[in-house]
Amino acid sequence: MRALVGLHRSVNMLDKLTADLAAKYEVTFSQFMVLEALYSKGDLTVGAVREHILSSVGTISVIVNNLVKMKYIERLTDKNDRRVSILHLTEAGRKIISQLAPENIAMIKDVLSVLDEKEKESLVAILRKIGGKTDEKNR
Repeated sequence: MRALVGLHRSVNMLDKLTADLAAKYEVTFSQFMVLEALYSKGDLTVGAVREHILSSVGTISVIVNNLVKMKYIERLTDKNDRRVSILHLTEAGRKIISQLAPENIAMIKDVLSVLDEKEKESLVAILRKIGGKTDEKNR
């Protein structure tokens, strides 16, 4: 249990640092997550973004609506299925996330700088091992 609590605290600390950084750009943590998903993955459906950022169905609608109002993203209609919305970064959205994402990466690298390369490799291996075990249980 100590390992789980420690992992949870570490993730919460990184999320708080990301939220603080996002606030400087006047976006919430959740809005940052949506912008970052679209920035790194390209245009995505609402459902794909929701899965990527691990959001609930009700919450993603609010986040997307607010980002549309802020003119950071736009909804496009899927050519194959008019019921499906594709989320697309606008120029304003691309501008803000192209500044914010590298700062967030630098912050994460700084936090992880307490680990040497071998420790980082071990951490990744351990997390993959745990993730794989979790994936097996969910099948």
